[in-house]
Parts: sequence; C-alpha cells; structure tokens
Amino acid sequence: MKNNLLFIGLIFTIIMSCTSKENAVKDITIGDLQFILKANKNIQLLDVRTPEECAKGTIENAIEINVTEHDFKSIALDKLDKTKPVYLYCRSGGRSKIASDILLKQGFRPYNVLGGYLEWEEKNKIK
Repeated sequence: MKNNLLFIGLIFTIIMSCTSKENAVKDITIGDLQFILKANKNIQLLDVRTPEECAKGTIENAIEINVTEHDFKSIALDKLDKTKPVYLYCRSGGRSKIASDILLKQGFRPYNVLGGYLEWEEKNKIK
C-alpha cells in the first residue's frame, strides 16, 4: 500500500512537471499537498511565515525559514536540497509565492501551496 502511494505521488509530480511551463513556479492545492504527504512524509516542506506565526501552529515536519529575513536566500541555500522539489506555504499564499520565485532563480523546483496555512487548518479541523 505504501509503495502504491509513493508511486502515485511520483506519477503526480511527473505529470505536474510535464504539464506546467518550464522554469516556472508551480501552484498546488492543499488537497494536492495532503496527497503528496500521504505518499511521502519526507518531502521538503518549507514554512516561510514569521516565527510568531509558526508558534501558533505549523504543518508537521516543515522547515521554518522566514521569507522576510534579509538572509532568506542564503539560509534556504544552506538548508534545502536543489535535487528535490520544495513545497512552500505561508499564511495565505502571498509570501510563499514570493519565496517560490526567489528559490526558482536559485535553481530549485518550487511548488507554491495555494491557500496557505489558513486553508490547511480549515481542511484539517478535527471533527
């Protein structure tokens, strides 16, 4: 079962790569991210919100790098692997798009998570 999910996640990523413009930030939904995380919890998931925002909650295993810091680019280059996709989120989607553009210019493959943490919380409420 786990291998099937991993395979499906891989196919999803390949399809997303083939259908999108080359050298462009790719947008994904919260549903897409949930699907990817079910297939592989060890993805590069980047939370670009402020430390104060992150203290209120974050997605499990996310790497926290505040995009508003002057050294965002150098920290990202130090902590992230260019050979793997990077999935970015912020509070609602604006800052993660900016961070995605920065990482794209540095040779990363960024996926901007639309809706951000606000939508993540909404879709993952305990019922």
